[in-house]
Amino acid sequence: MRIAAVTALILLWVSRAVLAFEVEDHITYPAANEGSVLRIISTADREAFEPIIAAFQAQHPGVKVEYTITGTTSLMQAIAEEEAVFDLAISSAMDLQTKLANDGFAQNYDDAETDHLPEWASWRNQIFAFTQEPAVLVVSDAFFPDGDAPRSRDQLIALLRENPELFQGRIGTYDVRQSGFGYLMATQDSRNSESFWRLMEVMGRLDAKLYCCSGDMIRDVANGELALAYNVLGSYASSQQSGVDGFQIIEFEDYVNVMLRTALIPETSLNPEDASKFIDFLLVFGQNPDLVLASGLPAINPSVLRDNTALRPIRFGPGLLVFLDKIRRDNFLKNWESSLFQE
Repeated sequence: MRIAAVTALILLWVSRAVLAFEVEDHITYPAANEGSVLRIISTADREAFEPIIAAFQAQHPGVKVEYTITGTTSLMQAIAEEEAVFDLAISSAMDLQTKLANDGFAQNYDDAETDHLPEWASWRNQIFAFTQEPAVLVVSDAFFPDGDAPRSRDQLIALLRENPELFQGRIGTYDVRQSGFGYLMATQDSRNSESFWRLMEVMGRLDAKLYCCSGDMIRDVANGELALAYNVLGSYASSQQSGVDGFQIIEFEDYVNVMLRTALIPETSLNPEDASKFIDFLLVFGQNPDLVLASGLPAINPSVLRDNTALRPIRFGPGLLVFLDKIRRDNFLKNWESSLFQE
């Protein structure tokens, strides 16, 4: 009987290990006078979010913060499939966050701070945006002297077609099968312009390299391994540009998809009170220019969008769920693979 019980425990541990979502990093930020623990699961890099956590703890010195970093798809898995216990979920994949809320995995929260958000920056009192981050083209200085980089998708397509020997194997973009953010950007592109599929076909003929993360693409562009990378997260590119030479950031003139980084309180939260305080803090962090600069995350700012009509913030709503339908997703990925992996 005892052997059977031990065996059952081992099998349970193995099954959980197999199902466990992927953790990229886990950092604990002790409290000055610990009174509670706030568990955050996030797709934001440590360098970007550490200043925000430090500033929050300065206002709430009794809150210990446990910060777990994972990918967008793994975050969805952790909350929806494994029912992992976190008090706050922060992600750059707006569609996956919307699905979590739509499927009943998020708690409601409503107070004075959330009421101040623009209508397009929250959904159902469950998802709250606190940044607006463009998807950009990053180009290598070695391939593009100042002023020579393409300024639209049509210009980029023409450039690649006319110079295949220069760009063969030197283009980077997301592997949308693995990256939730990459999939979101690709599906939004397909809705915004017919040029998206032409661009994917050209990239496929030139043996584009596929990446999981913006940081890896930026690194390879900066060191000259890539000539350019498409749909890179602009906030990460801007923050790295201050310390790394060798690349330029291009916001296209035809349109620029703007991702809203969001926070929600999972249904499994054991500390929704501190999670609510953290959301309130996120919604006003843009009022502190030093903190915005330290994090490299651009805060919600409607005036920026009014001044540049090419910037198109992705909208919350049922439309974000369309490409998460299994049949639609499978068809999209089939077309994407046909474009990128040509015989």
